[in-house]
Amino acid sequence: MKIIAQIPKNRSEEFRVTAETFKGTPLVHLRVWYMMEGGDFAPSHKGVAMHPDNLPEIIAALQRANTEGGD
Repeated sequence: MKIIAQIPKNRSEEFRVTAETFKGTPLVHLRVWYMMEGGDFAPSHKGVAMHPDNLPEIIAALQRANTEGGD
């Protein structure tokens, strides 16, 4: 697994974008990782895995959400 980005969510959680191959299929994960006792991080069930082909459409949607806001 290759860590692409680690983005703080709060004091005990972070978003991680990772890339890996599963059974020959490339995947990109966006997942919440949480701090365990002792300070190490572990992946939670909160997140998604997607094929890299989906990224351009997802990035475009996120950019629209950023400019249009939530109102």
